[in-house]
Amino acid sequence: MAEKTREILLRRKQIEACTGLSRSTIYALMGEGKFPKPIPLAGRTVAWTQSSVDKWIAGRIAAAKADI
Repeated sequence: MAEKTREILLRRKQIEACTGLSRSTIYALMGEGKFPKPIPLAGRTVAWTQSSVDKWIAGRIAAAKADI
């Protein structure tokens, strides 16, 4: 049987801390389709999956290495 992995949800402040991006930059990138969209939790509360953010970070690292 395949082992299930537990998905972790990150709130905006955590996203800011792990990416170094400001709130406005995160939302600007989302508007351009360059950052993962959040998941609505309740009301105006949203969160991002850690896996989607990790994938975005890995993509940025790969792009930076390709430019070298």
